[in-house]
Order: sequence, then C-alpha cells, then structure tokens
Amino acid sequence: MTVGVPKETYPGERRVALVPAVVPSLRKAALDVLVESGAGLEAGFADSAYAEKGARIAGSREEVFEAADVIVQVRAYGSNPEAGGNDLRLLRASHTVIGFFDPLGAPERVRDAAGTGATLFALELMPRITRAQGMDALSSMATIAGYKAVILAAERLSKIFPMLMTAAGTLAPARVFVIGAGVAGLQAIATAKRLGGVVQAYDVRPSVKEQVQSVGAKFVELPLETAGAEDTGGYARAFDESFYRRQRELMARVVADSDVVISTAAVPGERAPILITEPMVASMAPGSVIVDLAAERGGNCELTRPGETVTVHGVSILGPLNLPATVPHHASQMYARNVATFLTHLIKNGTLTLDGDDAITRDTLIARHGQVVHPRVLEKLQVIVREN
Repeated sequence: MTVGVPKETYPGERRVALVPAVVPSLRKAALDVLVESGAGLEAGFADSAYAEKGARIAGSREEVFEAADVIVQVRAYGSNPEAGGNDLRLLRASHTVIGFFDPLGAPERVRDAAGTGATLFALELMPRITRAQGMDALSSMATIAGYKAVILAAERLSKIFPMLMTAAGTLAPARVFVIGAGVAGLQAIATAKRLGGVVQAYDVRPSVKEQVQSVGAKFVELPLETAGAEDTGGYARAFDESFYRRQRELMARVVADSDVVISTAAVPGERAPILITEPMVASMAPGSVIVDLAAERGGNCELTRPGETVTVHGVSILGPLNLPATVPHHASQMYARNVATFLTHLIKNGTLTLDGDDAITRDTLIARHGQVVHPRVLEKLQVIVREN
C-alpha cells in the first residue's frame, strides 16, 4: 500500500503529517510513502530528507491522491473547510484518509467527505486508553499548545516570571493560574514553573489533583459537585450554566490575584464554557495577561476575540488559534509518530484491517462506504436537521 502525504493547505498551517524519521518504520511495515514536493519545508524537512529515508517525492497534489491508498493529513476536510473542499474531487472510494476532521464541531463536512465513499478516521476521537497513548495526536498537540501559551504570556506580561534578588531589590515572582489540568494545562503548569512562576491550577476533575501537584502547582479546590466530569473516553463533559456561574464566583478571587491566567477548558464539539467574565478581568492588575487556549471554541473569557489580542481594563487577552502550527518542527515530529503508530495498528501485512471490536478502530472511524458511521457524529447531524 502507498501512504500519501499532501502539503497542508489550511491558512498558516506549517505542520506536515509525516516526517522523514518515521519513513523507515513504515517501509518495514510494507508501506510505500509518497510525499508532495515541499510538504515538509515549513516544518524544516526538505524533500531530500524524505528521499534519503526511502520516500518518493510527487510533483503535484493530484499525483499524491492518484497514487496513494492512504492519505494522511494534519487538517483534513472538516478542520480545513475552505481549501480542504478542493480535495473532495480527488478522493475516491478506495481511499482511506487519516487526520483531524473536527467531526463533532463540523459534522456536516464529515457527511460531505463521506459522500466520496472514502474511509475516514478522525484522530480527535482517539480513546484515552493505555493502548492508544502512542496514537493520541490531540494530546501531542495540546502539549505544544500548553508550552507555547506560557511563552506568549511571558512575552506579553509586564513582569518577569522568576523571583530575582538583585542589588536593586527583590522582584516577586509572577503568579500564574491555569484553568483546566488536561494535557495542555499540565504542560502550561510545568513550563510556567520552570520559568520561575508561582503556579496554581484548577480542574473540575478532583482526580487530577496529584498530577497538578506533581508538576509543581498548588491545586485550587472549590466546593462544587463535579460527579461525572469526564466521559468514558477521558474527555471533559459539559455542565449547565448554574454550575459555571457558581464556579466563576468561587474562582474570582484567584483570578484577581493572578498576573497570568491560562485557560484550557473545552468540551469536544461544544462551545467553550465562559469561565472568566468582564468583571473578573477588571479585577486583575493592569499589565496582567490572559491566554485563552479555548479561543477556537469561542473562548473561556467572554472578552476573547479568536485570533486576536485585545486589551481591556489594562489586561491583555490573547485568543491564539492553531498554536501547534507555530512550533511546526516538533509538532510535526510528535504528530507523525502518532500517525505512524496508528497506521501500523490498522495495516497488517500490507492490508487495511478494520476490527469493529477494537476500541481504537471503532472510536476513530467516522465514515465508510459512503456513510457516516460514528454514533456521536450521527447524533450531531440529527441535531442540525432538527434545528433546521
């Protein structure tokens, strides 16, 4: 079988789905690798590096789709709504496509892609189980985002992070509050701690308290009922507005006392909950910073403008989009290893083998034989039909 790697077409996307280092392992699994010329350049991987590892270089996107059995992308149609639509004409029923599809946020585009007859796998839906850790691309990208969020905050903050004792006096360390202790939140905590900040963190899941403490933060405990805060796949569940209102009331003092707030709370396929209100922003000292990692889902701060930086009440509010693409070299390395591991899970002896009883295959398969097959995506489509 041939695995094709087209160049990413989403605006500002600098990652690539496979890097040269994973090509030999795929070759050992009886897979040929065909890379569109220039696909890895923005991530620091030249065509020659792929060729040296045994990949073939295609002169055009059309050539990749024509020759490949499996297409691997970072942003497949769904998470690449405009330019990605051009790929639909290149897809055929014999193709298998692996990538980020935003299946719960854009189920109608999954339906459109399913109409090509191709078999589609959405990496966002990888179950949070031990066997799947090496394939969990969402967690890999969250690691990059959590790190970069702190770097952005440090650059914008009117203070430095570490405590310094100088001849001019002692400088107090920055106080950092991380909301959400998933993969991105934990990486943000660890990075802020390494920079010398005093870090606190909160999560609706009390079970993560030890993880928060293990990376150097104090866990903020709020008197809230949080039973059922995560689903069986390890992802967060949404609460009702009364819960979030009480949560905001209890967090207000912590936010007011913080120099930096990094929010990461998101529910797959849903609008991000509002956790930081304008009065909470106004309570922060001028020069403080909020980095809203939930900006792509509308934001955890009600003042966030996705893709922009705004200053309100003297506080900088950053709404970055697609942060992993700003660290494309290492983001691509991590993503490629996840994809390569997933490929070797699906393909045995050069043949695509779909085991419906396997949780990894079942949970990531979103379309086959021209139909959307994933229950959660189908449910989202039904909601759209009812609303229209």
